[in-house]
Amino acid sequence: MSADKSTSWSYAEDLPAEDEVMLRARERSFELGVTPIGRGVGAVLTVLAASSKAQTAVEIGTGAGVSGVCLLRGLGPQSVLTTIDVDVEHLKAAREAFAEAGSPANRTRTISGRAGDVLPRLTDAAYDLVFIDADKPGLPGYVDQAIRLLKSRGLLIINDALDKDRVANPANRDATTVVLRQVGKTIRDDERLAATMLPTGDGLLVAVKK
Repeated sequence: MSADKSTSWSYAEDLPAEDEVMLRARERSFELGVTPIGRGVGAVLTVLAASSKAQTAVEIGTGAGVSGVCLLRGLGPQSVLTTIDVDVEHLKAAREAFAEAGSPANRTRTISGRAGDVLPRLTDAAYDLVFIDADKPGLPGYVDQAIRLLKSRGLLIINDALDKDRVANPANRDATTVVLRQVGKTIRDDERLAATMLPTGDGLLVAVKK
C-alpha cells in the first residue's frame, strides 16, 4: 500500500464520530477481552443496514454489542435483530449497550449458544441481513446457514475477511487465513450470490443473495 493510500485508509477509518453509548460499549468489550469492530466498520454496518431496508437481521458473534448497536441504528424502527453468542457475559453486556442506545427490548433477541447449534433452528429465507463476526474455523458452516436464512435480495456481511492482510498473500498458509481465503472464493463463485470485498477495517466481504 502506498503512503498516500495508507493515509487515506486511516483517514476513512477515523472519520466516523461515536457517541458515549458506543464508547461505553467499547469499554465493556475491552473489559471482557473482546475485540470490537472499528469505527469504519461500524459506520458501514449502519449504512448497509439502512440502505437494505432490512426488517429481520441475524448477527453471529454478539461480542459486547458494539456491532449490534451499529446495526440497530441502521435498521428501521420495526426491525428485529437476532444476535447469537456462546458467552452469556457477552450477551449481558450487549443488552446493556442496546438499552443505553434506546433500543426497545422487543427489537432484539439474544440467544446463548453455539452458532452451529442455533442457526439450523432458524427459519429458511426469513432474514434480510446476516452479519458474521465469529470464530473463523466455523465460518464455512455459518456461511452455508446464512445463505439458507437469507431472503432473495438479502445481504450477507462477513467481518475480518482479509485476516490482517494475510488473505491476499498466497504464500501464507495459516489455518485461519486458508479458511477465509476459501470462503471468499466460495462466495465469489456461488451463482446465488453477487459479492464484493470492501477494504474497510480488516476487510468486509459483502454479498447479496440473488
